[in-house]
Amino acid sequence: MALFFADDDTPWHELGDGIRRKIVGHTPELMSVLVRFDAGAVGTPHAHDAHDQIAYVVSGTFDATVDGQRRVLRAGDAFIARRGHSHGVVALEAGSTLLDQFSPRRDDYL
Repeated sequence: MALFFADDDTPWHELGDGIRRKIVGHTPELMSVLVRFDAGAVGTPHAHDAHDQIAYVVSGTFDATVDGQRRVLRAGDAFIARRGHSHGVVALEAGSTLLDQFSPRRDDYL
């Protein structure tokens, strides 16, 4: 991985259903990923067996559910999903963006 991330030089990877991502950076122990959502796009509830996750809202608004607790999150808010805890989001605005951080790195994203 390069030592610097240039947003304009890094294309979005289309995931389908109104969601796209780009990897900001990673080491074996840590990974940061931008995830952008169209309005109404759903990050289906799921849990990670091997990864802790912090999702920071860069822009927009999300209806987030973590471990059965639901909350609306806006830019500057975040949620923490420890491994094994269910989490999911619904984007309430077009262009809503999360900065997902994983420990350890998500090798399946590479």
